[in-house]
Amino acid sequence: MPKQTSAARRTSIAGLLAATSLALALALSGCANYDVTAPADARADAPAAAVQAKDAQLAAAKGAKNGDGKNSDGTNGDAKGSQGGGQATTPGGAGDVDCRKAKCVALTFDAGPSENTPRLLDILRKEKVHATFFMLGKNHVDKRPAEVKRIDAEGHELANHTWSHQILTDIEPEEAERELSRVQDAVRKITGKTPRLMRPPQGRTDEKVSKISKDLGLAQVLWSVTAKDYQTNDSALITKRVLEQTERDGIILLHDIYKGTVPAVPGILKELKKRGYTVVTVSQLLSPAKAEPGMVYRP
Repeated sequence: MPKQTSAARRTSIAGLLAATSLALALALSGCANYDVTAPADARADAPAAAVQAKDAQLAAAKGAKNGDGKNSDGTNGDAKGSQGGGQATTPGGAGDVDCRKAKCVALTFDAGPSENTPRLLDILRKEKVHATFFMLGKNHVDKRPAEVKRIDAEGHELANHTWSHQILTDIEPEEAERELSRVQDAVRKITGKTPRLMRPPQGRTDEKVSKISKDLGLAQVLWSVTAKDYQTNDSALITKRVLEQTERDGIILLHDIYKGTVPAVPGILKELKKRGYTVVTVSQLLSPAKAEPGMVYRP
């Protein structure tokens, strides 16, 4: 009899195929080769101490909840926890998510904040979902500090998408460093926290960008799902594209600067939950591992 392929193996193959288009585009663009780490591999390679800490956190979260889904202090079980140490950290509101067992997918938004962001935050709060926001500096972070504060206050993950969306592989190292460090400084000034994640414009990175990222304490995060919402304002089409591409451990890329994107989010979340997905931030997807500066993460 022919050897049967396991479900886990089929899922792995599907994820590999889903990432092929991005890898091919990067190759054709002339970008240098670089190593990438998948979320599942990051989790599997997490240090023993991090695994033990995660398991203890999960046990404590489980013990703190009583029968009506509230914490022992009477607060909602999904309430946002504290973030300290001057860094953007995993939101406490979903700190008991274990993507080693749950069918997780990370939700990310690029290039904001914008006039659409408050409505998006309303939707995410209503749906009790946290996301990672890869923010632009020029005309966004610098013009909308209130939105940046709200993103942080509501437990979402603060991340860096450069100051002015320059292609980091195409500019001098000093300029690339400024593109990233200016956002770090601006976000820290507004929130007191420094992003740990960055997404290079167009997903283009190389050894130079990786070194700069490492020096700034930034891990690089690419994606596996794109609705190409920069091409259309058709919310139904955006929803369809996301759902067709999403697999376990995927990273969804959307933009909160385009008019068709935010209206698509409720339908996307509803269907993802119906299909058994837990929607998380990038850091939650990698946990118990922590994103390492300079590394490139992609499903």
